[in-house]
Amino acid sequence: MSETTTKTSAAAPWAPPASADAAPVKPRTERFLPVIGPLVLFVIWDLVVRFGMIKAILLPSPADTLATLVAGLAGGALLTDFLVTVGRTLQAFAFAAVVGVPLGVLLGSNERAYRSVEFLIDFFRSTPSSALIPLFLLIFGVSDFNKVAIAAFGALLIVVFNSAYGVINARKQRVMAARVMGASRWRVFKDVLIWESLQPTFVGLRSAVSMALVIVIVAEMFIGSENGLGHAIIDAQQVLNVRVMYAAILSAGALGYVLNIVFLMLERRIVHWSGR
Repeated sequence: MSETTTKTSAAAPWAPPASADAAPVKPRTERFLPVIGPLVLFVIWDLVVRFGMIKAILLPSPADTLATLVAGLAGGALLTDFLVTVGRTLQAFAFAAVVGVPLGVLLGSNERAYRSVEFLIDFFRSTPSSALIPLFLLIFGVSDFNKVAIAAFGALLIVVFNSAYGVINARKQRVMAARVMGASRWRVFKDVLIWESLQPTFVGLRSAVSMALVIVIVAEMFIGSENGLGHAIIDAQQVLNVRVMYAAILSAGALGYVLNIVFLMLERRIVHWSGR
């Protein structure tokens, strides 16, 4: 019996054949890496409070803050504020996505049309949306629609820019290949440009939903509001209810993080060919 045959028979019969495409298995310790940062932050936070570096009236312990957060989201007033902010954010984002994606794709497919409005898009995209709050107050008055409108405006510019950018910068070799094979302009647009623009479009959508959340919370702080996380934060700060204030801040951060993760998962699932 040859040496090769001996080695083969010695191998475990259930061992699967090696595959070049198989993804490397990550060590179990790497699964806990994302938890290290938050743990370090809470440890430092606890030590700062425990040793009196900052007065408890200004910074409660992480345990007290988390307890207030859990109690508030379990059915307290914080839950109502949380849901109101979620609703406003999703309304603003939905408008920005429904209007911004088609508009960006159409502008990107006609470079001259995009160049004609490029200055306006970049100008308003670079203008802090909070600076436009007085303008929206004059137009829409003090209302819930005002908060949604200004958030939708800020998010819309991001979606339009990224969608148009994706179409304009679609891979030239794929466009040329489609044209060489006799595809019409409509087929090139429908079957190549739109699909090539999906990745930057999703990047724009992910940035837009974060921007919408930020603007909604700022609007809830400074435009007359009776609910929402922004209202909860500023109201708790004015009466020095620091536990509720920090709990509302943490819930706003958690909301933004979850929205970002959701869009990352959708992007990986829908634009699974990205980078190929």
